[in-house]
Amino acid sequence: MAQTPDSSARRQMRQFWKEHSRGSSLQEMMLDSGAQQLSEEDTPEVLALLPPLEGRDVLELGAGIGRFTGHLAEMARHVMAVDFTESFLNRNQLENGHRPNVAFQQADVTSLVMPSQSFDLIFSNWLFMYLSDSEVRDVVQKMLLWLRPGGHLFFRESCFCQSGDRPRSFNPTLYRSPAEYNSFLATAYVASGDERHGFEIVMSRSVQTYIKRKQNRNQVCWLLQKVPRDPEATRGYDTFQTFLDREQYATRSIRRYEWIFGPGFVSTGGLSTTKELVSLLDLKPSQRVLDVGCGLGGSDFYMAKEFGVDVLGMDLSHNMVELALERAQKEPESLVQFEIGNATRRTFPEGSFDVIYSRDTLLHVEDKSALFRKFLSWLKPEGQLLISDYCCGPRPWSKMFTEYVQQRGYSLLTPQEYGQELQDAGFVQVRALDHTGRMVSALTEELQKLERSREPFVQEFSEEEFESMASGWREKLQRCADGDQRWGVFSARKPN
Repeated sequence: MAQTPDSSARRQMRQFWKEHSRGSSLQEMMLDSGAQQLSEEDTPEVLALLPPLEGRDVLELGAGIGRFTGHLAEMARHVMAVDFTESFLNRNQLENGHRPNVAFQQADVTSLVMPSQSFDLIFSNWLFMYLSDSEVRDVVQKMLLWLRPGGHLFFRESCFCQSGDRPRSFNPTLYRSPAEYNSFLATAYVASGDERHGFEIVMSRSVQTYIKRKQNRNQVCWLLQKVPRDPEATRGYDTFQTFLDREQYATRSIRRYEWIFGPGFVSTGGLSTTKELVSLLDLKPSQRVLDVGCGLGGSDFYMAKEFGVDVLGMDLSHNMVELALERAQKEPESLVQFEIGNATRRTFPEGSFDVIYSRDTLLHVEDKSALFRKFLSWLKPEGQLLISDYCCGPRPWSKMFTEYVQQRGYSLLTPQEYGQELQDAGFVQVRALDHTGRMVSALTEELQKLERSREPFVQEFSEEEFESMASGWREKLQRCADGDQRWGVFSARKPN
């Protein structure tokens, strides 16, 4: 058994859990009088977010009384359940000790030792909030070592404030913001020879059970994957998400885009083009819609309000999703959920959605064919796909356009090539439309609007930012006039 550290913080934390583990009950472990109902609803929700576990090895940290241990054991090849509270672990062994593929260890995670590359999934449900910042960083480093390449880390934490209502004589828990956890995970890496591995986000979202039952969006979970680190591919940043949030989609940049596109929008034409494109869909109440690259959620709120559909908006930019969640607070009746998500790494059960919708996002994705095959799987039979995206004209391109694409890291196809990729992925009724003329009219209107509002824009931002935005719009118009930049609209269905 590993020895627990003797720091005052760890002694205080052990005292806290000694006080709240006397009965080894679900209410004690979850620190909530409504634990039974919450557990019945959020357990399947959490399990549905995990990657496939058949034939996989799982390390469950902070396993407690085994709320998830048995479920994980039913899906995985082997589960190592670890907890530092003896009474909780004893209860877990009583419940799950009969399972031949479960082992138990009492240990403090801060001193836990495990073989390198021995697990495919590390799972924790409320763990990091009981560790100091330095302990979180150390444990994250160890997790990277314990995971096999391509393995996943899933964790769930209470953010901002406590969620449970059980009385506490003292509370050493650290209620961090999601941004702090993102920082801990994004900056961690391990090196082996010339190769680096780090975590890349697959998904982060609020636990819907707590929103439904307690109007609490502060229960947040993450799924991350251990992947090779390539600084060139991420423009010198730790991850591509960090690049987006520090550069193109920094909060100030988003506010400038929204000034031009209109409230809730960061894509060509704002609400007007959204209405035009959504009219191409046959939306019906209660359908499930996935919006890939949802930005600030303007399209999602529009679809939910006008058609009564249930929308999941996904975006890789943490800044975008945080702002979208702020807007969601003002739409309490809206059937819209948001998550930070990487569509190229995300998984959903087959047939999860009636519609997949995406606006000017997939230009960031190099392997579009693999993503389109995912879309096909996620859709129900006869499900609809609607995409707008930046495209290109025939090659060779002008030097200016070539440099622009390289600087942005875009992966562009002609509208015809784009449509062919969709057909090759298995979609039917594919329509590939060149809507560059509509893009030009939208850009022209937006530039005129910007120029008319120069004075208030400069007051809100700066003269330099005005010139940057105006010149950016003029350059887009020039690229379209040259025939290099195109705007494609694509619709398709999954076969029955």
